[in-house]
Amino acid sequence: MKQENKVNVLEMVSEEMRSVLQFQLENPQPSSLDERYETLRQRYCEERKYWNEQGPVMLKTEQVNVETDYGVMATRIYYPKQDSRATLFYLHGGGYILGSLDTHDRIMRLLAHYTGCAVIGIDYTLSPEAKFPQAIEETVSACQFFHQRAADFNLDPQRIGFAGDSAGAMLAMATALWLRDHKIDCGNVTAVLLYYGLFGLRDSATRRLYGGSWDGLTAKDLQEYEDAYLANERDRESPYYCLFNNDLTRDVPPCFILGSEFDPLIDDSRALYQTLQTHGQPCRYQIASGTLHAFLHYSRMMDAADRALRDGAEYFCQHL
Repeated sequence: MKQENKVNVLEMVSEEMRSVLQFQLENPQPSSLDERYETLRQRYCEERKYWNEQGPVMLKTEQVNVETDYGVMATRIYYPKQDSRATLFYLHGGGYILGSLDTHDRIMRLLAHYTGCAVIGIDYTLSPEAKFPQAIEETVSACQFFHQRAADFNLDPQRIGFAGDSAGAMLAMATALWLRDHKIDCGNVTAVLLYYGLFGLRDSATRRLYGGSWDGLTAKDLQEYEDAYLANERDRESPYYCLFNNDLTRDVPPCFILGSEFDPLIDDSRALYQTLQTHGQPCRYQIASGTLHAFLHYSRMMDAADRALRDGAEYFCQHL
């Protein structure tokens, strides 16, 4: 689509979102995928430090290394101040190429606080160093490890869930389906929380109408993220990448699906919700009005971000 035909979403976002954009203009942030990945990741981590300050204090956090078929992977357990009601695994976003336990620290603390559950952050290996489906298999290994050693870490081994934002939402849902399809017992997946994810659409109205330098989600950006993550053309149709090629008509955990109103990926969320709803699978869909992709990071400045995390936490707790 020609640039002049796209929707000018910057004139339509909420006052809260506009305040964040103004703040971002006045402070350094990642600039271009043309940079070396190491440099881009460092810049992203530095930019996120401000947004991860403050927020709820945990009873404790614990760093745990997990052995996988690909080597040792770091995880971090967030224990809320009350006894944990269940275990929620969190997969961070960042287009598969960025992000870490530190860049999404506040999001995980808020989820632990609002759910009263232990949240385990998964520091999966980033792309392009790792190719599909390594991140999913690493997450499965972490689930098995904590299921088998739940007593050692004071975790509930029977009630688990997955949550993620953006690419992390894709990984969260893909992992839940992987456990189902491979008949791997890691406890009962009580719910999955999916924040502005991409789930396999190759084209959509919102992918054409929205997206720009402000959110790093132009058509070119999305293609580069995909190319970094996938090993070959065949992977694009895998049921663990294009989730619409999986069986979504049976045994899908309850899904909380939240889309950002002016996100080019919001049609992915709508399509997933409509698919699940049509086939009688438990799900809830809502839109965060006036927001852009990645708004969940900005709870220091945006009530909408805090509210989205509360709503997801409430949904998860309702299914315990």
